Amino acid sequence: MKHEKYQGKESDLQKTVARYLNALGLVWFHCPNGGNRSMSEAKRFKAEGVKSGVPDVMVIEPNGKYNGLAIELKVGYNKPNNNQKEWLNNLQSKGFYTFWSNSLDEILEKIDLYLKNDL
Repeated sequence: MKHEKYQGKESDLQKTVARYLNALGLVWFHCPNGGNRSMSEAKRFKAEGVKSGVPDVMVIEPNGKYNGLAIELKVGYNKPNNNQKEWLNNLQSKGFYTFWSNSLDEILEKIDLYLKNDL
């Protein structure tokens, strides 16, 4: 099924997904790795353990088949970079269901399928 690409800002997509996950009462978090940082702040974050490429959404809710759900959000025609792909692959190897999407409809659909253990 072809899903329409989200054309707004990624932060707006993130807020919509956040509202949906909160409404479902899930244990989840967003890791705000993006953005412009000063050199000193970037060094401090790296020393504190911030990792490049961590997925935007981490749902810590095992569903009987998977240990959790990791989602990389994109908008328009953007695609994951190599670090993001590597994180998704590593989390998949650890028993997480992972995907990236640039479609709100697809994201919500896959969250629902994950919760129903229907993937």
